[in-house]
Amino acid sequence: MSVEELESVIAGLSPSELAAFAEWFEEFMAQAWDKQMEQDVQAGKLDRFGKRADEDFDAGRCRPL
Repeated sequence: MSVEELESVIAGLSPSELAAFAEWFEEFMAQAWDKQMEQDVQAGKLDRFGKRADEDFDAGRCRPL
């Protein structure tokens, strides 16, 4: 199914069906984001940010939340 076909189907949903779809899609996207973050962490793509945070903390450039 193409994106255009999906758009057409979604546009034809009733308000309650659209709300149910939106809820499902939001959860779907959240899970996809979590999976991507997990892969990025394991691949070391975020290591530089952790290192910088540690450096800022050690240098006293942090404050309590």
